[in-house]
Order: sequence, then structure tokens, then C-alpha cells
Amino acid sequence: MAKGLCYLFTGPEIGERQDAIQRIRQELTKKYGASPEEQSFYASETAVSDIVSVLRNGSLFSDVRLILVKNAESIKKKEDVELLGAYIAQPQEDTTLILISDEIGIDKKLEAAIPKEQKKIFWELFENRKTEWVTAFFKRAGFRIEPDAVETILELVENNTEALRQECSRLTLFLNKEVPISAEIVEQYLAHTRQESAFTLFTQIALGDREKGLEILHTLLDAKESPQAIIAGLTWSFRKLSDYLELVHARQLNDFELKKIGLSSPRAQRDYREAAKRYSLRSTMLVLATLAEWDIQLRSMGNAIESILMDIFLLKVFDLSSQQTLATI
Repeated sequence: MAKGLCYLFTGPEIGERQDAIQRIRQELTKKYGASPEEQSFYASETAVSDIVSVLRNGSLFSDVRLILVKNAESIKKKEDVELLGAYIAQPQEDTTLILISDEIGIDKKLEAAIPKEQKKIFWELFENRKTEWVTAFFKRAGFRIEPDAVETILELVENNTEALRQECSRLTLFLNKEVPISAEIVEQYLAHTRQESAFTLFTQIALGDREKGLEILHTLLDAKESPQAIIAGLTWSFRKLSDYLELVHARQLNDFELKKIGLSSPRAQRDYREAAKRYSLRSTMLVLATLAEWDIQLRSMGNAIESILMDIFLLKVFDLSSQQTLATI
């Protein structure tokens, strides 16, 4: 009979977290000679009592089970924390439980119940590591990629290795190994095929298109994208906008300076040029303060009115656009 184990995996780096979960799957398969029976739950949608009931019941058909509980940060009620904490103290023998959250931590009592060696925070990769990751990915696949093309990929794709892996894999389906990958080639394929993200949402904010912005927001929420991940992506984008506006005011808007702040692709430059028509430095700072407010309110108010709050805050971001920015940008 498999020994019951409980893990806690938190943080925004989805790709490395998925790799860690896959290693656990492989270890269980190797140890017990068959793939584990697997189930996934969203703690924001399934009652903790129902999840614990599944955990306690064991399996009739497999020697080992793997249970994933996502959005674990939403487990906050005292009775839910105590119920799940009691399970973690005495886990089912044939079951491996993994609590998952895009946030850095979950309820402190639940964190304390899990052994230190079975907890890990998957931090966002530093810029140099992401550059190395993309370059190594294409090298392993037999492609040569130019530095500007790597920068363009990092501008167009969400800030985690899972999204990078998906988009880079899709690129390899279209490209010729005999031709070095350039920034123009990346834009040609990725810009027209990528899925919605916090960055495509920023594009609509930059263009001032409220209707399309709300549509993308709900596409992301319907796809179970966490509000915190959306906020993080928009915060990153508006910080870049602040850097861009600083260059405008310093009259240093040139290719070299744009490349230094990570805006080398024509598409990214277009987005920030459009955003600069609507947001001044002051209004950009107000947006960043609003995004911080989003994060606090969403964490404190739970999931029940999450979608409504996101609508309100997104419309507020549109309302903060300045009508008196530099018209000559």
C-alpha cells in the first residue's frame, strides 16, 4: 500500500511547478508499476468536505492515487482549515495530495501542517533565466534563434515557462531549421496565433477598447486564469509603460533605449505608443496603485464576487486614462 503524502506547491512559475508534479507522477508510476489514479479539484468551486470525503475513501481500482487541489489559497474558513488539516495529519495510505496555488502562500495552519521538505514556492524566473530557457529550448529542438527573436517571444508570451513551452512548441511546427529564427518570424506566427492573456488585455487597454477588454477579461476568468495572475501581468505592463513615458519625457525614445527596457519588437512598441496617448506618468502611477488595491480586495473578499470586482477595477483602469497626454508621441 502506498504511503500517504501531502505536498504544497505555490507561486507564479507554472511551468516549473508542472514539472515537479510530473516528477511525482513518474515516481509513483515507477514505484507501484502503474500510473496513479488522478483527480483534480478547484477549492474555489468544490466544498472542502467533499474533497476530504474523496481523499478518505481511497480507491477500489488502483494501488495509488494522486489528488490535485487547485486554488488552495481560497481555503480560509476555520472549519475547512481544521477539516483539511486533520486529513493532512493522517493522510490516506494510498493517496498523494498536492495543494496548489498561484499565490506565494495559503492559510498558515495548513502550511504548518505540511512537512518543510514537501513544500516549495515556485518563484517567477529572472529575466536572464527566461532568456536562457528560450534559447536552450530551440537549441535542443535543432533551431538557431537570434537574440532579438528571444526578446520578442518574452514580450509576446506570458511570464511563466508553461506558457513559453506551449508557444515555443507551436512555433517549431511552422519553422525551417535551416533558417535562423528572427524577431520578424516570431511576430509573424505568434502575434496571430497566441491565446488571450493579461498582455492581450493590456493591448486593448492601450487602444482604449473597453468592450474588447472586458471580453478578454472574461475569457481569461472562464479559462480559470487566476485574478492574481491577471493583475500581475497588468502590473508588469504598466511598469513598462512608466519606463516608456520616462523615455518620452527625457526625449530618449530611440531603438537602443527601447531595447534596454525590453521593448524591441514593433508590436510591443505600438502598444506602448498607443498607451502613451491615453496615460500620463501620473495616471500610470494611479493605475499601479489601483492594481495593488485589486490584489488586496480580491484576497480579502473571497471568490463569490470575484468576476464583478474584476469588471469594476478594469473599468476604473480605463477611466484613469488621461485625456491630456503628449499628442505628438
